[in-house]
Amino acid sequence: MNRRVVIVGYPDVELLDVASPGDAFASANRAGARPPYTVELATVAAATIRSSCGITLVAQRELERITGPVDTLIVAGGHGHVAAREDPRLVDEVRRIARGSRRVVSICTGVSVLAAAGLLDGRRVATHWRHAAEIAARFPAVTFDPVPLYISDGRLHTSAGVTSGLDLSLSLIADDHGPTLARKVAQTLVTYLHRPGDQAQISMFLSTSPPGSRVVRDLVAYITGNLDADLSAAALAARAGISVRHLRRLFTGQLGTTPGRYVRAARTEAVAHLLASSDLPLDTIARRCGFGSTETLREAFRDRYGTSPARGRQAAGR
Repeated sequence: MNRRVVIVGYPDVELLDVASPGDAFASANRAGARPPYTVELATVAAATIRSSCGITLVAQRELERITGPVDTLIVAGGHGHVAAREDPRLVDEVRRIARGSRRVVSICTGVSVLAAAGLLDGRRVATHWRHAAEIAARFPAVTFDPVPLYISDGRLHTSAGVTSGLDLSLSLIADDHGPTLARKVAQTLVTYLHRPGDQAQISMFLSTSPPGSRVVRDLVAYITGNLDADLSAAALAARAGISVRHLRRLFTGQLGTTPGRYVRAARTEAVAHLLASSDLPLDTIARRCGFGSTETLREAFRDRYGTSPARGRQAAGR
């Protein structure tokens, strides 16, 4: 039998939260998934809905009429999640269908609907970092974690915002059909295979506002594009035409850290991406990312992520 995937939509849904898992499962079929997936978009009364970007989605199924076994129930997120969780028809149907589903999934703020259905009480779940506090205040019986990309807990799978839904979908495909087929899907979609669920939602390069200082902005761009270069404080100061003391003052004031610590963090994050997206040996990764040895790489990786590079790569399915 086919693996039936039902994606629940509603007005003002995030288009990528629907399309990302849908395309991932469709790509798995083209890569040879057996049994294959069938993907359906379901809404209350089979209503046509307008996504948050303005594109209209035509439902294939009436939520109230879905019966029989469902392999994977997915509730998409979006700006309309607050109204969706207040809609008793939608919440009741999600609760009913979830009882007969092999696994239950939420993308981003779709977790609101699962919480309203009483499916998350006492559980730790993921959601978009920007909305975690608001949703947590509404559902105090649930622990919302704004850090990881996704959390899998038995048959319950929850993810953070938008693109992390693709990471979770790849993880589910790997569970169903093995890492080799999931890797083919990731290659088709030109994405990492796949970022581990415990990776932070926000990269260090996105977690703060761009530096106000042109000197710091230029140096940050140079650092991220030349991780294997000499990035010592002296070399960076010489490149900017300023003193080492002034360089340190600028970095501390603009980025809240020293040049040395920033460089180490940038190199370590690059290591994490290469571990998750390639089969390169550790010594090659160390050279590419500017570490003098695999030992210094291991130390930096453990300090930042609390685990070894080998375990990080294993968690990424490599």
